[in-house]
Amino acid sequence: MANWRGNSHCRNYLRLHRGTIMNKAIIGSALLACMVAGAVHARDGAQWNDGDLIVTASNATNNALLVYNTHGVLIEQAKTGGTGGVSGNAGGIAQNHDLLAVVNFGSGNVSIFRKNSDIAPLQWAKLVPAISNPVSVAFGHHHLYILTATHIESHAIDRRGVDPVADGHAQLVHADGSAAQVGVIGGQLIITEKSNAIETVNLANGGAVAGATHLVANIPVNVNAPFGLATRGDNAYVTIAHANEIGLVRNDAVLTVTGSGTQMAPCWVALDGPYLFSANSPSHSVSRYVVSGRSIVQEAAVIASFNGAPTDITYRDNLAAVIDSNGPASHVSIFNVDDDGNFDLKSSVTLNSAATNGIAIVKADDLDD
Repeated sequence: MANWRGNSHCRNYLRLHRGTIMNKAIIGSALLACMVAGAVHARDGAQWNDGDLIVTASNATNNALLVYNTHGVLIEQAKTGGTGGVSGNAGGIAQNHDLLAVVNFGSGNVSIFRKNSDIAPLQWAKLVPAISNPVSVAFGHHHLYILTATHIESHAIDRRGVDPVADGHAQLVHADGSAAQVGVIGGQLIITEKSNAIETVNLANGGAVAGATHLVANIPVNVNAPFGLATRGDNAYVTIAHANEIGLVRNDAVLTVTGSGTQMAPCWVALDGPYLFSANSPSHSVSRYVVSGRSIVQEAAVIASFNGAPTDITYRDNLAAVIDSNGPASHVSIFNVDDDGNFDLKSSVTLNSAATNGIAIVKADDLDD
């Protein structure tokens, strides 16, 4: 295990204050050259999710969507039409029933892909311009929400797809370039800025951003770099990375804060059922928590370990995927997850770029929606 002080990768990812969101080194534009190895670790009898897809983005100058099957085989690569370069973020890719959104930080827009099993698993549809450089996206209330370095904005979705013109927007509390992630909770959005802001903004009845952003109550006095989040209903689980904590936010207030124990700087989280999984960048690990009511209890400190520092995690219906970065390379690890929340490595892919950003799971039945 790496320690916090010795891991410059996470320190670079989590620098607080202005300029946190910066262009990473862009390594190559040839996508096939990105995939240098793919190792399969299949579990006998675990073929039920073989039709699912794992999606990430190259985050290169010519940004591209990379689509893998659960065996780690690249089955599609599609240009986003934009420029990558985002870092220090979470939720750079989001998907709903038939749409997938990818941030293009450098070009200031978001690419929309539509699921289409007759032509390709994911087909490019359009570019949606953002107010400033986008870092995170989320779907909800028949809208796409785009978090930029300085603003949050909403775009309505109808039968023609995502409207490129925003129907609502608001400036962030700090708006200093440290924005990390956006999520949907009830009739609000929750937003993190690594310069110590956990904030919400209300939504109009139709789902558009309405009014101003405001800080939630009871933010811990030791707050240090709020970062990743996962939402369900009215609950948001927010990592406070440099304080080694995860907090529960509900009704515009922090209700509970739980320490991460031996695992340092929980950065990214994924939620499904009773389990909350945190990717701990400097500890090179994933932890498992059980969440219920106001309770957040760490059940297992380490359920997966990596050679590199994790930079995002996703979890859906007993399948998980984690990106980690190690030197000039990044890796996508795909896990089967049993009913007890244990990770079993199914396959892994190595890419010769450390810039890879964002991760999402597209279920096989999503392609039929």
